[in-house]
Amino acid sequence: MRTLPVVDVRQTETCLSRLLAHVEAGEEVIIARRGEPVACLVPYNPAGRPVFGAMKDSMVVDDSFLDPLLEEELKAWEGGLTGE
Repeated sequence: MRTLPVVDVRQTETCLSRLLAHVEAGEEVIIARRGEPVACLVPYNPAGRPVFGAMKDSMVVDDSFLDPLLEEELKAWEGGLTGE
């Protein structure tokens, strides 16, 4: 899991432009007050549109994914099993 950078609220006053550059690059920044997280600066995504590559590296597909299904599995996918 990726660790998000934590910036104290006082630092944001002096380096907001730099923080926004990180956010524009797709990073998230946690803003803290006296060491306690209070906000998260995230890239703007109007209307909740999907972000290409948002789930990159979040799951691993095993090499066997493309192997043919067993006969029983194939029947289940085709609706042939009814809980026998």
